[in-house]
Amino acid sequence: MSRVIHLSDLHFGRDRPDLLNPLQDSVNGLNADLVVISGDLTQRARHHQFENAKRFVDKVAAPVLIVPGNHDIPLHRPVTRFLAPFRRYKRWINADLTPQFETDDMVVIGVNSVDRFAWQAGRLSARRLRHACTAMERAPKHKARIIVMHHPLEHPVQTKKKPTRGAKQALDQLLSGGADMILSGHLHAWHAENFKVTSGTHSAVQLHAGTTLSTRLRGEPNDFNLIDISPTSFDIQRLSFDEDSQRFETTEARQFSRASLNS
Repeated sequence: MSRVIHLSDLHFGRDRPDLLNPLQDSVNGLNADLVVISGDLTQRARHHQFENAKRFVDKVAAPVLIVPGNHDIPLHRPVTRFLAPFRRYKRWINADLTPQFETDDMVVIGVNSVDRFAWQAGRLSARRLRHACTAMERAPKHKARIIVMHHPLEHPVQTKKKPTRGAKQALDQLLSGGADMILSGHLHAWHAENFKVTSGTHSAVQLHAGTTLSTRLRGEPNDFNLIDISPTSFDIQRLSFDEDSQRFETTEARQFSRASLNS
């Protein structure tokens, strides 16, 4: 069995410093095989915000896989955003925008959904999708295939943000490639369910994390996800920050049968 922690939308620069120690203690106490951060480490892609994000990441005990979010490119510096959008991200976080991680029972594949010309909504290019599908094809059939991206490919009905450009086509391609679960953020709203569409007989679980550290709560608590992966199921817990106990505590729990994704 593998264990994954899914954080998102830390937004250093609009973060809650009082949550840093409880989050660090909780994450390191859960003995994960991998910690995933699905983008928006910063609020405005400034050097000191990336530096604070890196300081946090360096204190995580487990390996960390990170993809950029739309706030991780410089919105207010249009020349830099067009010519070198990921320069600061690559300097402080990782030069690899599509990282991968593999254990005996899972392969986790980062996909960069950030687009300099579609700053808010994001976009998934054909090249990025081919890269992800090739990585899934190379993995043995028994391994869970988990995709990580910032922008979600389906929005809950209450969401007012613009949908990701090319989301339907991207989802079709990733499902055809064998994706079992897609982790995302961006909406600052927790969500866990099967995708409404399938590719043939194959479906996948969509799991959105809210915002783990930001003050931009949009009516929901700060949270992150804990995912236990067994040969038969994905067992998911949502851990939300409780203002009374000053701890992250389980507030939702869902189980998804892996067999049902292929039926």
